[in-house]
Amino acid sequence: MQSWGSKQLVGVLQTLGRALQDLLLPPRCPICHELVAGADQLHICADCLAALPRVASPVCSICGIPFDGAGSDHPCSRCLQTPPPYAAARAALRYEGACRDLIHRFKYDFKSHLRRPLGLLTAHLLADFANQQQPDLLVPVPLHVSRLRHRGFNQAVLLGEVLSHQWQIPLLRQGLKRTRPTTPQIELTFEQRTHNLHNAFSVTNSSAIRDRRIMLVDDVFTTGSTLAASALALRQAGCHSVSAVTVAHAP
Repeated sequence: MQSWGSKQLVGVLQTLGRALQDLLLPPRCPICHELVAGADQLHICADCLAALPRVASPVCSICGIPFDGAGSDHPCSRCLQTPPPYAAARAALRYEGACRDLIHRFKYDFKSHLRRPLGLLTAHLLADFANQQQPDLLVPVPLHVSRLRHRGFNQAVLLGEVLSHQWQIPLLRQGLKRTRPTTPQIELTFEQRTHNLHNAFSVTNSSAIRDRRIMLVDDVFTTGSTLAASALALRQAGCHSVSAVTVAHAP
């Protein structure tokens, strides 16, 4: 008879505990708020899950922006004209509808528990991309200390913890730091965004990322300026390559 180790026993007890909790206190779907019978890890009902706007090909093979229509992935005109400092970026969902509502509640209504469905969806939908990039480390895009103090958490770190657990890739929580406060990107034009983030990031420990394949983690890809500025700081510090994943891509 095979004996169980302590980790196996803890895992079984946690699984039984979650099953008992779901039986006594069935979870509610975070989108429609209906009870979810036989809930899986996501705790999202089947109808809401099917309605989430997933990013699908064709997309830009570099920045991941979705194209309308059918066809194969190919670089967009902007990436051809001005290649970003990251090799490739992908998003799991389009930033619209229920996806936008979940992310807004997660970030601005302090619903940090929503990292679980958002992170698990991203881990599942972008697993093939992560396997292709083969990152050595996940690095969350940082918040400036003033914004972190106000919000109480960095959404990219919370999402990175879920991805790290699902993909079994180490998370370097403080690989980057924001050296100065910046205006929220959503308030700026495309031209202003790049200037707003110029020299806004620095690497905290160059030896930790030198010659490593880094995958950045953030919540939303809008113009890509934040990921580009983060990737540039990492490349200047000597990493091997940079890729990026986000929960959503804004139209």
